[in-house]
Amino acid sequence: MLFFISQVFADGNTTKQSSSLLSFLPMIAFIAIMYFLLIRPQQKKQKQHQALIASIKKGDKVMTNSGLIAVVDSVENDQEVILEIANGVKCRFLKATIMNVINNNPTDATTTNSNPQVDGHKKG
Repeated sequence: MLFFISQVFADGNTTKQSSSLLSFLPMIAFIAIMYFLLIRPQQKKQKQHQALIASIKKGDKVMTNSGLIAVVDSVENDQEVILEIANGVKCRFLKATIMNVINNNPTDATTTNSNPQVDGHKKG
C-alpha cells in the first residue's frame, strides 16, 4: 500500500515541476533575447575597438573620445601614445581614449570632391 501512495505523490510532484519549469520559460527566453540584442553586439564592438587600438602606429590620424583630432607621433607602450595635436605640441594619451582612426596614411590623403557645388556655388 505504501508503494501506491508514493507513486501518487510522485505523480503530483511531476505536474508541479513541469508547471514551475513553464513559469521560468519566459524569464529564460527574456535572458536569451537580451544576450543576443545587447550583450553579444557590445562584445563584438569591444573586440573591434581592441583591434583598432592594437593597430595604431606612428603617422595615423586619430580622434579621441573628447573629439580631439591629432596625429600619432609615437607609440610608447601597449597603453600610451604620444599625439601631436598642433605643430610642435605633443601630449601623452592612453590608447583606450582613442575612439577612431580617421586616416591610416596621411601622406595618401588625396581626397576628391564629387559634389559639383563648392562653397555653395555651382561649378560651371
